[in-house]
Amino acid sequence: MSGLIPQRFVEDLLARIDLAELIGSRITLKKAGGNYKACCPFHDEKTPSFNVRPDKGFYHCFGCGAHGDAISFVREYDGLGFTDAVEELARRVGLEVPYDQSARQEIQQARTLTDALDFAARFYSSALQGSQGQFARDYLRQRGLDSSIIERYQLGYAPGTGTALFDSASQDLKGPLIETGTVSDRYGRPRDLFRHRIMFPIRNSRGKTVAFGGRTLGDDKAKYINSPESDVFHKSREIYGLFEAKQTIRQLDRLLVVEGYMDVIALAQHGIPYAVATLGTATNQDNLTALLRQVRHLVFCFDGDTAGHRAADRAMENALELLADGLHLQFLMLPEGEDPDTLVRKEGQQAFQKRIDGATPLSRYLFNRQSEGLDLTLPEHRGELRARVEPLLNKMPKSTLRDAMWHEMLRLCGGKRDWQPGGRPDRPFKRFGDRRDRIQEERIDVKLSKDTTLCLSLVQAPELATEVLELCRSDRQLHQARSLASWILDQQLADRHQLIRKLALNNEARNRFYKLFDGMEHLPSRERTLAIAREILEPNHETARKQRLSALLMEKRSLADLSDAEREELRSLSRQAEEQ
Repeated sequence: MSGLIPQRFVEDLLARIDLAELIGSRITLKKAGGNYKACCPFHDEKTPSFNVRPDKGFYHCFGCGAHGDAISFVREYDGLGFTDAVEELARRVGLEVPYDQSARQEIQQARTLTDALDFAARFYSSALQGSQGQFARDYLRQRGLDSSIIERYQLGYAPGTGTALFDSASQDLKGPLIETGTVSDRYGRPRDLFRHRIMFPIRNSRGKTVAFGGRTLGDDKAKYINSPESDVFHKSREIYGLFEAKQTIRQLDRLLVVEGYMDVIALAQHGIPYAVATLGTATNQDNLTALLRQVRHLVFCFDGDTAGHRAADRAMENALELLADGLHLQFLMLPEGEDPDTLVRKEGQQAFQKRIDGATPLSRYLFNRQSEGLDLTLPEHRGELRARVEPLLNKMPKSTLRDAMWHEMLRLCGGKRDWQPGGRPDRPFKRFGDRRDRIQEERIDVKLSKDTTLCLSLVQAPELATEVLELCRSDRQLHQARSLASWILDQQLADRHQLIRKLALNNEARNRFYKLFDGMEHLPSRERTLAIAREILEPNHETARKQRLSALLMEKRSLADLSDAEREELRSLSRQAEEQ
């Protein structure tokens, strides 16, 4: 709906917003001259690198690169869409967003529906606490849920009588309840859709109820049922538990994607509050897009049975088209017969967290699954592996990750040098990742950004810190390299061993730099890293001379405007050109 908001209004709104006041209402800012500084709200850091420029109307973080205006900040910090962010800022300064008439009617209709659904959520919550909710309360207690977690997720109870919700609603809410499908009028008379069920409100990014899920407490054939789709509820776009996760953890850095409502709630009960669930039988691209809009690190958790592996395969295949460098997807397959709800109650938070931390990266999961049943000592099976993997890799957009996975496929499929006549066909194939059975890996040439390359070179040769920092002063895009080089000089780290030890054992350093190389599957060799870094640090001197000469001539209206020092520099540059 962003296209329905006039650009002139957006510009006027941004001009009225005091950016420092807006950001300062959410995080603590410290004045630094005419600007403000703070620890970045979008990544973990100890030393402030987040800068706010009220006079220019933008913020910038030199640590993670986050950058934008007031609308960008509200969208990123509060997790809102463009339209919601504009409305939030407009309310802040007392303006009304000038939608056209059709858009205004659409928004009013949506608010009417969510108001009705919020009423239903309050009704179900009240019913759970009432006398008729005793059986439901006993059930939730048996599942190990306490009152605080029930309140956080606004769990409720739908009475078994057929029209309890409809009868309690005011006349102006009955129509919207029918329109959302919460009350059915299929047979000519109203009847509540949910009866004698535990109720799970599904809330959008702003905390408004848009639908419900319900678990039977009786012998209904359908254990779980969901609200039908409506103008405010599109099953493939909503993520259960996302609003609650963002309320608990302001700076989400990853999400654990599970399959059921109770899985989400049980994990939160046991100290893992960043679990969410997609709605429906499979994780589709709309779900993934919604998830990746929030974080760049997803861990998919599935049951370890055949159905769980099929669900994981579908999630993986749907994710391939969306993968880009910097995204980190992992898969956690639970022991057969277990789900997150039962397992976290059985083994506790620490053991389950350890499972999450050890989840399998997407690249390894893909090769593990596609290699199942194959003996890669046989040429025929190598050909089969390529036939399985190549169509999957072709779905991926061009990226370093795709190139690396392509090289891995070629390595596993091999050529003449990787297969020797007289091999042992009876030898069982070890899965990808088993070090005892892996073919010797070859170095892969990986194209990295200038910033990442300089960071790698600093890890390999900390003595380059002074040169790197000097370059960073003239290139503001090198945020990570600037931060790492400054830290190395502050710590007076003279060699690689000191640096690695400091990064490994110092908590502050680990928290500051642990995401430095996220998303990298392969590292270039030390020699190649340092060679590329040297090229960056020592650019073509002739090009540099010409750029400086041009800058001197363009900056001043005439030669008379040059200072004595600039005239001397100009003469020196000209002599260099004559000598060449």
